[in-house]
Amino acid sequence: MQGQPADPPARPRRTRRPGGHPVRLRHHRQPPPLLGPSSSPELPSPSPKACPPAALAGRALCPGRPLRGPAVPPAKTHADSRTPPGTADPLTGPDGWGPATTPAGPFRLVPVQVERDLPLLGRWMNDPAVAAYWELAGPLSRTSRHLRRQRADGGHSLPFLGVLAGRPMSYWEVYRADLDPLARHYPARPHDTGIHLLIGGETDRGRGLGSRLLTAVTDLVLDRRPLCTRVVAEPDLRNIPSVASFLSAGFRFFAEVDLPTKRAALMIRDRVPHDPS
Repeated sequence: MQGQPADPPARPRRTRRPGGHPVRLRHHRQPPPLLGPSSSPELPSPSPKACPPAALAGRALCPGRPLRGPAVPPAKTHADSRTPPGTADPLTGPDGWGPATTPAGPFRLVPVQVERDLPLLGRWMNDPAVAAYWELAGPLSRTSRHLRRQRADGGHSLPFLGVLAGRPMSYWEVYRADLDPLARHYPARPHDTGIHLLIGGETDRGRGLGSRLLTAVTDLVLDRRPLCTRVVAEPDLRNIPSVASFLSAGFRFFAEVDLPTKRAALMIRDRVPHDPS
């Protein structure tokens, strides 16, 4: 062709790898530039989750009928860290609790024997002053069922007769509050111990015995149970003498709680005196 040399230079060939494959140029996507401190986008700080207030409810403590029936599980609290039921430390050694010295004489907690003590306890439960809060009036079989449930609770709740100067005059229930349904409804701590109490004879009421015996029993609980840091109770708010007895025995008012059958005062006595500040 005119204008072209007779022998045009040969087209340069692609360089080959030793293995015979041609070297190809590939376009690699460049990494994005690193963001410096001044150009970092601000991320919104996560907002803390609001903690719902703990529901306050529980079973009736001194004096009053223990709550029965299913409870709605609330949010987990410190009580959920307790030892699982079946492996937890039961109320060990209560046969040795006492005697305690009180201004009214030596006092001892004696484990209830249903066959022996049912007639006496049934009579107390049918006293109108007691029945108004415990709601166990009626045939002895009703009281018997209640006592047997206490004794069948795996050692986590134990019924006692309170014997003052050799005379049975009160009924007590001492139980592991942190293993009880009550623990679902207040900020329980491991080994919290609860108390139920009734003064049986009319002549023993109204003369300050309640607060003296509560002081003695609470001292026994804290002395015999070194892992227990608090004793709890929740008398009916209508029972002014009972609330006053707990206050006189060193308990502090914690909260008013709405229970299925009453409005109660949740009372706590701390091993170490509580600092309100």
